[in-house]
Amino acid sequence: MTDFKQNNKRIAQNTLLLYLRMMFLMAVNLYTSRIVLSTLGVEDFGINNVVGGVVTSLSFLTGSLSGATSRYITYNLGVGNMKMMKSTFGNILSIHYLLALVVFVFGETIGFWFVANKLQIPESRQTAAMVVYQFSVLQSILSVWSSPYNAAIIAHEKMKAFAYITILDALLKLLTVFLLVVMPIDKLMMYAAMCFTIQLLDRAIFGIYCKRHFEEVRVRPSFDKGQFKEMFTYSAWTMNGVLSVFGYTEGINILLNIFFGPAVNAARGVAVQVQGVVTQFCRNFQMALNPQITKTYAQQELDSMHKLIKRSSKFSFYLLLLLSLPVVLEAPKLLEWWLGEYPAHTVSFLRIIIMTSIIVSLSNPIIVAVHATGKLKRFQMVEGFMLLSIVPIAYLLLKSFNIRPEYVFCVHLVVELLTQYARVRIVLPMISMSVKNYLIEVALPIAKVSVCAIIPTLVVFVFTEQNIKGFVLVCSWSAFCVVSSVYFLGCTPNEKAKIVSYVRKRLPSGNKGQKGL
Repeated sequence: MTDFKQNNKRIAQNTLLLYLRMMFLMAVNLYTSRIVLSTLGVEDFGINNVVGGVVTSLSFLTGSLSGATSRYITYNLGVGNMKMMKSTFGNILSIHYLLALVVFVFGETIGFWFVANKLQIPESRQTAAMVVYQFSVLQSILSVWSSPYNAAIIAHEKMKAFAYITILDALLKLLTVFLLVVMPIDKLMMYAAMCFTIQLLDRAIFGIYCKRHFEEVRVRPSFDKGQFKEMFTYSAWTMNGVLSVFGYTEGINILLNIFFGPAVNAARGVAVQVQGVVTQFCRNFQMALNPQITKTYAQQELDSMHKLIKRSSKFSFYLLLLLSLPVVLEAPKLLEWWLGEYPAHTVSFLRIIIMTSIIVSLSNPIIVAVHATGKLKRFQMVEGFMLLSIVPIAYLLLKSFNIRPEYVFCVHLVVELLTQYARVRIVLPMISMSVKNYLIEVALPIAKVSVCAIIPTLVVFVFTEQNIKGFVLVCSWSAFCVVSSVYFLGCTPNEKAKIVSYVRKRLPSGNKGQKGL
């Protein structure tokens, strides 16, 4: 019980640190995005989004190996095997160096040909686009090399260090924006070069910190045949799932460019920026919980693991609903205040993308759980196939029916919903967790909260004038509906008791009043 309480305390502390980091990053990133869009212009912003994205998407491959790194380190931490951790990290370094070589070869062959011949780029910006592309290749390689060290920090739950380093990254990007405005050179090329420089500095800082604080990273790349094969097989199956991320992110981005041009890419880029800010709240909460899910599995504390999965799923959804509902409804007003003028389609893109993100929030605990087991083959085959189908389905609809770009994101929304159902059916039996219990304790409360929060908010939104007073009213009413629905319909009696206890402890008059009695 003591260990469980300590774990909960650690989760709470890490969550707080990550949220403080996030609030700062949100302000910086929103301001940075506005200045970058206004300085580069819609066309160059769209070019940077799609060209940089072709190679940057390769960094999603690092997610597969980062997941492997985090899983193996966290698992061994749970078991307490330092010797195995050192051997594991040495093999992980070797795998990442191999992947960096693959990224370089792919980027300078197929990727280069695709950017030069298939993307819609104005002739006057061809040179700038290729410069952006080359810096993106270098950034992707650095991202691959940084991945093991990032994963080590998260596995050790050193969120303070993670927060400080990412805050420094944001400050440097803010400085880049100021320089972008005043420097009398090609702004698109300069932006790409400075983003690469910041990535290089991040890599150095992460590496130095980890080598000073974590014993297992003070090793050289190594090759243990048995372990290398196990980890590579694990990573290969994970990579199948990561390729699906490429499919529904940059695959969609490329389709939008081919069929509609750079301006639509700019709209998608702005929508993704806002989505990133909103979902960051949820990701921080999940980041604090993820290591505990893996550790409880390693220690075979399955009841605790199940509780963490259900809690992470429910409250990730509630948190994202709380933040997303006013953003979805008031998107035109928010974009106008933030950017002034914004590309066409941005509002509709943003609304659909955020709705999809709410569904995606439910997938993280399930994915962490299956990674903890190490049994990825069936899961990744099904998930990868379903998510990769987004791009060919969208392509056929665009080619055959000349659909609007918004329907591409609708395809993603529907497929993601079906994929989440498949994840639940595959993974939960693997960890001895009842699907019926999950549906009753997670899906049903989520459905109740959604209905009771969204409908009253929509009614007020429809009958409210679109001005500042109306904006404040809608946001306030939305927050009230979500919070009250979560408390009365979305929480268990035990969760309600913990919430009440937490609030009472922090009421300044509560303890004083009791003492007076």
